[in-house]
Amino acid sequence: MESNHILSLPIVKEENICLPLVISAVSNYWGIDLPFSESKEIAKKYPNIKGSIMIEGIELAERHGLASLILNSTIKELKKLIDMGIPPIVILPGILDTVQHASLILGYDDIEKTILHYFPEPDKVGAIPEKKFDEQWSEDDKLLLVIVPPDILSEIHLENKTKEKSNRLCFNAEKLRLQGKLPEAITTLQRAIEINQSNSTALCLLAGILNDQNSPDAVQYYKKSIKFNPRCYLAYRGLGNFYLKAKDYPNAEKYYTKAIEINQNRFSPIYKNRGLARLEQNKKTEAKKDFEKYLEQMPNATDRSSIIEAIKEL
Repeated sequence: MESNHILSLPIVKEENICLPLVISAVSNYWGIDLPFSESKEIAKKYPNIKGSIMIEGIELAERHGLASLILNSTIKELKKLIDMGIPPIVILPGILDTVQHASLILGYDDIEKTILHYFPEPDKVGAIPEKKFDEQWSEDDKLLLVIVPPDILSEIHLENKTKEKSNRLCFNAEKLRLQGKLPEAITTLQRAIEINQSNSTALCLLAGILNDQNSPDAVQYYKKSIKFNPRCYLAYRGLGNFYLKAKDYPNAEKYYTKAIEINQNRFSPIYKNRGLARLEQNKKTEAKKDFEKYLEQMPNATDRSSIIEAIKEL
C-alpha cells in the first residue's frame, strides 16, 4: 500500500452473473484465482437474469479458501480497512435501468476528500467526493462486504458486526427469489428481521416480494424500512409502484417524488411511472415533463416510440 491510501489491485476482465468482477478482483488480490468454469456452471441456474448474484460470488470465494463479512458501515471504517490493506466492496445506486451495483473501493484521498473506486483498466480509478459517496451509499443502508483470508478476518474489529448474520440472510433471500423459491425467500427474510428488527434492507426486500404478490402488507414493511433508513430510495420507489398498481395515483406520485428527491438519476423508468400517475390525475404538463425526462435519461428505451406518441398527445 502506498502512503496516499491507495491499494494496488489486479486488472480483471472476465465475469458473469455468479462471479462479479469485484469479487474476482478481490480474490485475485489475495492470490486466489477463482475458477471461471465453476461460476459458469452455477450461472446455468439463473437463465435470463440481468445483473450479478453477489451471494453466489461470495460463496464461490469461500469455497476456495476466503472468508467474508457483510456489514453496515461508515466512511471512517471504510478508510480503516483500506489502511489495513483490505479492499472493501460497497453496494451503491445504479443508473439508467440498473437498480444498484457493487463497487470495489481501492483507496481514498484525504486532501481532495474523495473515495477511489476500482476500474478494470490500467492506471484508471474513479473518484467520488466523500459527501456525495456517503449520500449515495446511505440509499442502500451503507452495506459493505469484506472478503479476506480467514486469518485476517479475526484482525478486523469494526463496530457494526451485529447485523452480519441478518445481512447474509438478505443476500441468501435474494438468491432464493431469483430461483423462484418465493416462500423460502420470505421465510429467510422474516428470520433476518427477527435477528435484527432494524434491518432496513431486509424490510425493503420483504416488502418487494409482497408487492410483487400485490399484498397490502408490503406497505407496512416499506414504511418500516424507511423508518430505519430515511434515505431508502428503493422503499419510496416500491411504495410508488404499489400505489400505481392500486390506482391510488396521488400516493404513487407522492412516493415517486420522494424517491426522486433522494436521487434524480438512480432509476430512469421512475419518471415514466410518475408521468403515468400524473397523467391519471390530469396533470398533463407535469406528465409530459416526466416522459421527456425518461427519454432524456434513456434515449434507447425499448418503449421510446410509444412514449413519444404519448408526449405528442399532451
